[in-house]
Amino acid sequence: VAIKATSCVPVLFRQRRYGLNSEQFTIFKFRTMFTHATDLSGVNQTRRGDPRVTPLGRFLRRTNIDELPQLFNVLLGDMSLVGPRPHVPGMRAGGMAYETLVPSYFERHRVRPGMTGLAQINELRGSTTDAKFAKARIAYDVAYVEHWSILLDLRILWTTFKTEVLRGTGN
Repeated sequence: VAIKATSCVPVLFRQRRYGLNSEQFTIFKFRTMFTHATDLSGVNQTRRGDPRVTPLGRFLRRTNIDELPQLFNVLLGDMSLVGPRPHVPGMRAGGMAYETLVPSYFERHRVRPGMTGLAQINELRGSTTDAKFAKARIAYDVAYVEHWSILLDLRILWTTFKTEVLRGTGN
């Protein structure tokens, strides 16, 4: 309601992302950017203080409320609650395509992408302009795939709840 009240744009943002086995799906999020400034390709990643983000969008991102529509993706079977965060095809990190930067990149697609993951609870979220940071994120994603367990998922969900929901550390 607040998004619709502050702008005359569609409330939901839709974008193609990689899913299980590198199949693409449409992810849903609450719109947080001015429509004219949205980059559907995902090449221009959002950064702190990004002028493309609306004032309401800053609040939605900080509190992670913008991610709630992904529950529809979970219900549709495109995503899981826990898993590697879904990337835009061709996403860049450290100035190059992820798959060029990290040879094991596509290993992360052996499981459904998640609303939260091992990389996120280890403070590896946000911009990927630093190649070292981006490689570490993928290393955690691959480690999750290789060591998956229900206990690991429960630990990730609990940690996410504490850090993202209670403290509002989103960006």
